[in-house]
Amino acid sequence: MALTRLDQLYRQVILDHSSHPHHHGTLEDATNQVEMNNPTCGDVIELQLNLADNRIEAIRFSGSGCTISTASASMMTDVVLGKTPKEALALVDQFSLLVQGKEPGNLDDLGDAAILSGVVKFPARIRCATLAWKGLEKALAITNEIKMNERD
Repeated sequence: MALTRLDQLYRQVILDHSSHPHHHGTLEDATNQVEMNNPTCGDVIELQLNLADNRIEAIRFSGSGCTISTASASMMTDVVLGKTPKEALALVDQFSLLVQGKEPGNLDDLGDAAILSGVVKFPARIRCATLAWKGLEKALAITNEIKMNERD
């Protein structure tokens, strides 16, 4: 079955984020960090962020993961940088809906991560795609910057 041009473009964006992930590495002055793993496929991601003035001032991730996990982490770091914890958690919720095949609202809010909507066709890959996003949610909950039940 041949890939359409759009499918090829989506695949290339995913491969680019996986091969050359954005915000990859470690933060010396992280205010929040969490390590997440996906025992199903062995993905391990350490997520670090620096919160200042109620914004995600810096964010990095490291570890080892599959193409989908790494690409999703890269895309997630791009979209949440500069956001408040509340805004970032709203994006986590949108992404979760997206990979479940539900209507997430404005896809533009998710940036390149909107491309991962096709993961719904591969249930085993949903955990790969959501690992970094769940890590962000956990990292933000640790700080008491925002209570999990304060979401809109």
